[in-house]
Amino acid sequence: MNRTHFKEGFRDGIPIGLGYFAVSFTFGMMAVAGGMKIGPAVLISATNLTSAGQFAGLDIIFGDGTYWEMVLTQLIINLRYSLMSFSLAQKLDDGGNPFHRFAVAFGVTDEIFGVSAARPGRLSPYYNYGAMSIAIPGWVLGTLCGAISGNLLPAMIMSALSVAIYGMFLAIIIPPAKSDRTVLAVVLAAMLGSSAFYYVPLLRRVSSGMVIIIVTILVAGVAAYVKPIEDTAG
Repeated sequence: MNRTHFKEGFRDGIPIGLGYFAVSFTFGMMAVAGGMKIGPAVLISATNLTSAGQFAGLDIIFGDGTYWEMVLTQLIINLRYSLMSFSLAQKLDDGGNPFHRFAVAFGVTDEIFGVSAARPGRLSPYYNYGAMSIAIPGWVLGTLCGAISGNLLPAMIMSALSVAIYGMFLAIIIPPAKSDRTVLAVVLAAMLGSSAFYYVPLLRRVSSGMVIIIVTILVAGVAAYVKPIEDTAG
């Protein structure tokens, strides 16, 4: 049974790994172009697994920022992963094993959370391990290849590659949104909320990481209150 869940996770993680390769390729190029060596760039990707956090971290590193700037920036940008982990913790079928919870939490990303949350019923940690086993190497390998390649590829191609991950994320949310009106309403509400923070002058001062947290809490909170999911466990 665990092997079956692992294979399913691996299968669903293939497009995630391909998308991660494209995005982290850009990260590797930017890191080396800014003066970072290949080893540290790859180490960052292997231990962080956060595109927005890593790109923001590069700006702080190359701008001679302080440790406090780095800590606060990463906290704000990546705090959303705590919300995702809380959600998966209620869905995880791990028998209360803390090792599984820590291991699954390490691999929580936007896309892995998306495919995990979309699975019906309880969630086997081995499903996440399967997705992580292809997604994480894709992220790390992409960074390595980008760092080695340097500036060989033109900017136009790299810009096209960076769009791949957004297309992949749309492929994750569109099917459940088509079959469930509640999911569709949540997606549309999140889009409207994010747009408000982008176009309203006063709201544009809020950082992108904090925008994600605010919109997630508001939209998810309202949806949970209006149409709660019945607990069928036990």
